[in-house]
Amino acid sequence: MTSQTDLAAMLCSRLCHDMLSPVGALANGLELLADEQDPDMRAKCVELLEHSARISADKLKFFRLAFGAAGGFGEAIPIIEAQTIINALAADNKRVTINWAINDPSLPKPAIKVLLNLAQIALDTLVRGGRLDIGAERRKGAVEIVARAKGDRIAFDETIGCALQGDLAAHEITSRTAAAHMIALVAEELGGGLQYKLGDGVLVLGAVLPEPEGLIG
Repeated sequence: MTSQTDLAAMLCSRLCHDMLSPVGALANGLELLADEQDPDMRAKCVELLEHSARISADKLKFFRLAFGAAGGFGEAIPIIEAQTIINALAADNKRVTINWAINDPSLPKPAIKVLLNLAQIALDTLVRGGRLDIGAERRKGAVEIVARAKGDRIAFDETIGCALQGDLAAHEITSRTAAAHMIALVAEELGGGLQYKLGDGVLVLGAVLPEPEGLIG
């Protein structure tokens, strides 16, 4: 079994990998701005800095809720927080359309953590664009979550699917599969489970998470 220390290290590696590009772009933009005298080029440098800063902030917000303790919130997190983060992460990909089907104004922290990770996994598979449908519903004391990606090409590594279902050995968990492994542990601790189905141009990721008694309703 992967230790908590190993999992934390892998998640940190994932965070560093994802932040390297926008933070590097910030550093490059500052260097260009320091040396550039042409007003038009300086304006372009500022535009680059603003873009990179926005991406960095969006990714950090995602990591805070998807991997972290989500400090500042109670036991339930407003759905608008998750929607804002995923919509922001997808904003630069004009070929992806996101549709939300969630009526509840908030969900328990573990459910938000799982929802964000499933949505991110599904979003990453739409390499040629497509449609991402994200839904969640409280039913019979549990939260049911689904993220459905549909496109001309679905780029899905099925080792991630195995991690979601708890089917990877400890030595097979990497920074690439760590997030899937983490939410599989979250689901297991709650007495629930995750599943995936990959078909022709469609990937469906699902979760059923029993709610703590104090949050049911």
